[in-house]
Amino acid sequence: MWIYEKKLQYPVRVNKCDPRMAKYLIEQYGGADGELAAALRYLNQRYTLPEKVIGLVNDIGTEELSHLEMIATMVYKLTKDATAEQMKEAGLGAHYASHDKALFFNDASGNPFSATYFTAKGDPIADLYEDIAAEEKARATYQWLINMTDDTDLIDSLTFLREREIIHSQRFREAVEIIKEDQSTKKIF
Repeated sequence: MWIYEKKLQYPVRVNKCDPRMAKYLIEQYGGADGELAAALRYLNQRYTLPEKVIGLVNDIGTEELSHLEMIATMVYKLTKDATAEQMKEAGLGAHYASHDKALFFNDASGNPFSATYFTAKGDPIADLYEDIAAEEKARATYQWLINMTDDTDLIDSLTFLREREIIHSQRFREAVEIIKEDQSTKKIF
């Protein structure tokens, strides 16, 4: 169960209308390594994980939903004052024709979101290594997004998200060690 707090996890500010940057940010909204895929991956995997790490994975999955909300806010703020011509020039003409400025779960290339972006193997170690890889890919993507903008306010929010991906990767690594230690413990019945 969730309790929704009506504020973003971290403030999102942008300096200017920039639909080109919004197009790139959409990758983290509906792309294979984006926030939706991460949230669904973790919230799905928790059902087959050992009890000792379920809370950790559930917490991170929930936090990923807040990151999705931050990305949506960034995209909205970057496009809210854009003209149809600016959307077209930024490579968002097809998106604008289908959705106006509404968000749609797709990647930066316009490919729709797919459940094939995430997996649950049912093996805790395999799933957690998948999660570590997902966090590292998201971290790299955030760095590349930071490299593509000169908007200092946007960089601040993207830096926050990049740092959270690092923390999540570390926490998943801790969960692997917890499971490995538990598996190596002698069990006497």
